[in-house]
Amino acid sequence: MKTVVLVTGANSGIGLALCERLLSEAAEGLQLCLACRNMQRARAARQSLLASHPSAQVDLLQLDTSSISSVINAAQEVKLKYERLDYLYLNAGIMPNPRFDVKAFFRGLFSSGVTTMFATGGGIITQWDGVTPDGLREVFATNLFGHFLLVRELEPVLCRAGQTSQLIWTSSNNAHRSAFSLEDLQHQKGTQPYSSSKYASDLLSLALNIHYNNQGLYSSVICPGFVMTNLTYGILPTMPAFLWTLLLPIFWLIRVFTNTFTLTPYSGAEALLWLFKQRPETLDPYAKYHSLTSGLGNNYTQPRKMDIDLETAELVYGKLLELEKLHPKL
Repeated sequence: MKTVVLVTGANSGIGLALCERLLSEAAEGLQLCLACRNMQRARAARQSLLASHPSAQVDLLQLDTSSISSVINAAQEVKLKYERLDYLYLNAGIMPNPRFDVKAFFRGLFSSGVTTMFATGGGIITQWDGVTPDGLREVFATNLFGHFLLVRELEPVLCRAGQTSQLIWTSSNNAHRSAFSLEDLQHQKGTQPYSSSKYASDLLSLALNIHYNNQGLYSSVICPGFVMTNLTYGILPTMPAFLWTLLLPIFWLIRVFTNTFTLTPYSGAEALLWLFKQRPETLDPYAKYHSLTSGLGNNYTQPRKMDIDLETAELVYGKLLELEKLHPKL
């Protein structure tokens, strides 16, 4: 039987690069599903993948993780189409309305903390968050709650006797405990909703392992490193394109000194692909698996302990269950 893989946010960036790399590894043995919000872009991504892999089986699924009804409808479609789901890549994410501190950026550019600044966005980026029609904070809903609800709805195809399945979250170096608060899980009062949502997903992954490992479902977290994607370019919407071009040589130079500058979506997807090849029961639930690139351009994966604890993870899981009850299925 073919291995069934669903990737959210698969029409561009790291998600699309992952799909290309998966098909390059095992196109004949895969049933790949691209779960995307924008179906026009999804169809273009599918055509691109089939151009390289004409015999591949690539399905499309409309999914907007910021919308509860979209998640429910997508899950129902998945359960009708597939008897099982082997890999669920929880990759979709947004960082809307980023505010960029230009002065802090250029100060950091010539400081000893330049690599940390680029890797995490610390000190130079804040965001203004919106509210979804469901009344949830947009970043929280898109990056965390929508994916949590998707996992819950897909339990029948993820948790099947005699099989193991994997959840793989795309997290970030920008997942900071300092941006997160249990009392403000949706980050309504802060200015770093992206960082908060990614730290919460790190915690949630740990909790999911506690609650689902005995059903054969395992959860892992990756960091793609600093990658030039649409999300990255969106941080500086007013910066002229030529300035990005001027900065690229600096980025490549920095990569000689730090391995977190993966730069391309292909390299950023390294840990996602690496986890596809691992036995999930051998993985460390407290580790974040980092995509890294050496100064010579060689890609590899390395686990690093996350700044998380089981007690907080369980509390996050409980709060998400409570929130699920407040938003009945449509």
